[in-house]
Amino acid sequence: MSHPQLIYQMLLDHCSAPAMVEQLLIGAVWTLCRTNAASGVGLAMSPGLYPRNLSWSGELTGKTDMQLGSWIYSWDPHQAAVALAAINSNINSRPLPESLHPISLPAGNLAVFDFLLPQLREQKVAVIGHYPGIEHYQNQMELSILERQLQAGDLPDSACEFILPEADWVFLTASSIANKTLPRLAELSADAKTVLMGPSLPWLTDWRQFGIDYLAGIEILDHQRLQDTVAQGGGMKIFADSVRYRIAAL
Repeated sequence: MSHPQLIYQMLLDHCSAPAMVEQLLIGAVWTLCRTNAASGVGLAMSPGLYPRNLSWSGELTGKTDMQLGSWIYSWDPHQAAVALAAINSNINSRPLPESLHPISLPAGNLAVFDFLLPQLREQKVAVIGHYPGIEHYQNQMELSILERQLQAGDLPDSACEFILPEADWVFLTASSIANKTLPRLAELSADAKTVLMGPSLPWLTDWRQFGIDYLAGIEILDHQRLQDTVAQGGGMKIFADSVRYRIAAL
């Protein structure tokens, strides 16, 4: 794989026409950035652990999405999550690239797996991150779930070095962009069909140069409902009435 920093430079290169940040929410599960640009709303997964104090809290409103987006190189997990949400807000304020033709999927956080299920049956499938309910597919494929915060049946994320090179399909959570694990995960998955997915996904066709075959991100259905759910600690509840998945082949 090319130098891992190229992924992060690519994200910033696709940000244009800076917009002012009007709202920045760091919820229990999601971080949301809303700007004064039309449709300028972006999400990223929040870090799982919080310090008692974020030194910059209360100071981000009024900055531009580009200013916050520059934090994407930061090793501070909260800054990186804010940066990814800001980058997504900038990208989402523009129409999707003409070469992308995403299919809108039914409601639900497992809709992507349901859609691809005919291709996944009896395949070696590795999923980065434990999506609630994902274990229900265990009998239909050779499923490996890699997770930092282990649940029953999960493998530790360090198993990626052994599992991903042998997989037929790999589902990469887009939260790996912010935590900087994506470059290595994509490299290990070079021989598999790869799906970069999740509410944190930036909708960019350039992902294909990093070995990504499918994008599965969200379409926001109700901006206000999404903001309320994020602010009140919602996780998968956003899929009930605020967003739905879309999928596109690259």
